[in-house]
Amino acid sequence: MQKVFNELTTAFRKHDGVLSEEQYKHIVTKYTTLLEDSDTIFLLLQASGYPISQTDESTYRLETCFISHEAQRYCVIDIETNGSKPGTSQVIEIGAIMIQNGQIIDKLETFVECAFLPEYISKITGIEPTDLIGAPSRKEALTQLRHFMEDAVFVAHNADFDYSFLNASFECFGLGNIGNPKLCTIELARRTFESERYGLGYLIETLGIETATHHRAFSDAVCAAKVMEKSLETLPEYVSTVDELLQFSKSSKKERRLKKEEN
Repeated sequence: MQKVFNELTTAFRKHDGVLSEEQYKHIVTKYTTLLEDSDTIFLLLQASGYPISQTDESTYRLETCFISHEAQRYCVIDIETNGSKPGTSQVIEIGAIMIQNGQIIDKLETFVECAFLPEYISKITGIEPTDLIGAPSRKEALTQLRHFMEDAVFVAHNADFDYSFLNASFECFGLGNIGNPKLCTIELARRTFESERYGLGYLIETLGIETATHHRAFSDAVCAAKVMEKSLETLPEYVSTVDELLQFSKSSKKERRLKKEEN
């Protein structure tokens, strides 16, 4: 499904956030099977968190092209794992907060049942094997996160790791791919404020984020949200919608200079 997400997003951006039924079907039918038609894929896209809607029988919209970045819901996530590779490791703790209009509107915090916790992970995180006994199973915890995320923007510090690890974990338990748009607070911070380094531990200290417990999922999610909040304070005026924010977070200096000159 990742190819569908990427190709649809590219097409939506090319056509100001709107696709005709013909344009939509041209893309998604490349990836259909005998068991899936374009309508079924539409339902799968929505279930995966991809922010697509159907305005009428012949028009599709990418909602992030129309929602202001202030009004958007952001699911700021951090995970702790017992290793770096999802094929041989697993999530042991999930922390997530849902933010809209600058306010926390919901939160999720859970350990995840795990039979093997290396000593070095305990030293880094402070999580002990006894913390994980009786915790929700991986499938239960990941299903809970999938429902919590809905179609919010997926936000994390060094988002590629959390996104790819969770995506592989979701697939493993039949929860499909993650279709939620992704925003990395490191990439956004680098484009909005100066810092000697952009690692979360360094930013926690330099931004004066209090009561932070680094390498614990919920605390790091809260800290990543604080970094995002600081970045949003200094966005250029031409960044108005969510999709403009997502593109800005990956933009080059040249692209930003040209945008500034245009406005």
